[in-house]
Amino acid sequence: MEKSSLVIVYHRQPYEEVVEDGRTIYRENKSPNGIVPTLKSFFGKVDDGRGAWVAWKQVPARSREKFERVVRIEDSFGSYVVSRLPLTAEQVRSFYHVTSKEALWPILHSFPSLFRYDNVDWPTFREVNRLFAEAAAAQAEDGALVWVHDYNLWLVPKYLRELNPTLRIAFFHHTPFPSADVFSVLPWRAEIVDSLLDCDLVGFHVPRYAKNFADVARTLHGATVERQVAVEQGMSPVGFALSEPDVPTLLAQGERRVALDAFPVGTNPGLIAELLAGQPRQAAQASIRDELGDQRLIVAVGRTDYTKGTIEALRAFERLLERRPELHRQVKLMVTSVRSADGMGIYRETQRDIEALVGRINGRFSDLRWTPILLFTNAVPFERLLAYYRTADVCLTTPLRDGLNLVAKEYIAAREGLGGALVLSEFAGCAIEFPEAIMTNPYSARSMDAALDTALDMPAAAGRQRMAAMSRTVRHYDVARWAAHTLDRFGEIGVGMGEPARAAVG
Repeated sequence: MEKSSLVIVYHRQPYEEVVEDGRTIYRENKSPNGIVPTLKSFFGKVDDGRGAWVAWKQVPARSREKFERVVRIEDSFGSYVVSRLPLTAEQVRSFYHVTSKEALWPILHSFPSLFRYDNVDWPTFREVNRLFAEAAAAQAEDGALVWVHDYNLWLVPKYLRELNPTLRIAFFHHTPFPSADVFSVLPWRAEIVDSLLDCDLVGFHVPRYAKNFADVARTLHGATVERQVAVEQGMSPVGFALSEPDVPTLLAQGERRVALDAFPVGTNPGLIAELLAGQPRQAAQASIRDELGDQRLIVAVGRTDYTKGTIEALRAFERLLERRPELHRQVKLMVTSVRSADGMGIYRETQRDIEALVGRINGRFSDLRWTPILLFTNAVPFERLLAYYRTADVCLTTPLRDGLNLVAKEYIAAREGLGGALVLSEFAGCAIEFPEAIMTNPYSARSMDAALDTALDMPAAAGRQRMAAMSRTVRHYDVARWAAHTLDRFGEIGVGMGEPARAAVG
């Protein structure tokens, strides 16, 4: 079997799988935006074109022996191998729904009161991480770069290092990383940090999360910060909840050295502009404007999750209608709360609360000519979302905690050349990039109310000025810049694409 020089390990498969006439078809993802297309673009940067992807797929136990584990995919990103782990429904429930989402997720987002330990089966979590590591090692040539993504694969680096010490191992967190006191709630904290310290590079979106990880490594494992640099100007505002003037870039533990990185994933403003310029999207925008009439549109886009601040946004909108009756029939809120995977009870409860709150608000304020809230509970196609963004006067993005939040960036990109207002939580990772946004504290009703009033009452010229400044930032920190920056960091650990790998550090 031909092995790969770049192996990406991520729990999602890099395509959409459908059955047509009894045949399984692997289609390229419908949305051209998002993390999966971004990661697949790295395959084109491998000089020899030999890339591989490792993911899981739920398979009935009786079908596992006949399951085709390795498939070759040909799409617009090139030709690459996908190695799929056939996990049973029970493994998926234990590893993903329970351990990842009920135990690890609330800690990552600094909600220790929601941490659930009793149902956790840590041996299964270890087992699944080991399976990911074995699949990645099987695809990787000696000295290859294995790039592991997100917290549910925290233990993969340790197993990879045991399986093949020559591998370059990079890890990227798409989530927040909490402070040391919150992280220490996890009973498996030492095992997790021990694995991450087996990486050559550990990446985060923003400096605060890199600093938090360094603090955890220092207090739990005695690691020391060997190098620290000033945060670059575009990500170092003063006085924000996630502000950091300096960021650690190298940890030392014994003879090992672990590079740290903090750089935000961007969106693709060129692609967004291209999609919006197409005739179907222009027709969609015209249709939305026609339906709105004289109403102003507010959008709040996200999936169902207690961390996303959807309930807080809805309550703020309800208070707006209570205290400003002159806005009745003048504003409409479009909300998406896309249902999460089955099996996660806390998300079902959040979804019920959101739907009940929307029903209450619409019941209180609707009349024959106006329903204040439009709620989507199924995924809205990306191109349709762009039409809503382009039309919306205000984007309400108020997570209680978020690793980054691409919705804010997509809204800014879609509004390029126009005005508008972005109401943004201080606790979204991207907040440090956009000091021109209307910052809010989603834990404070007064702060949320003031932010909404500011957004709706802002003079048009001020809105255009702010949006123009944020558009420049979105174009500067776009997805291409993130990719180039990441490739540079790979080169620093001895795996510049096309360059020979150096020996393992330590």
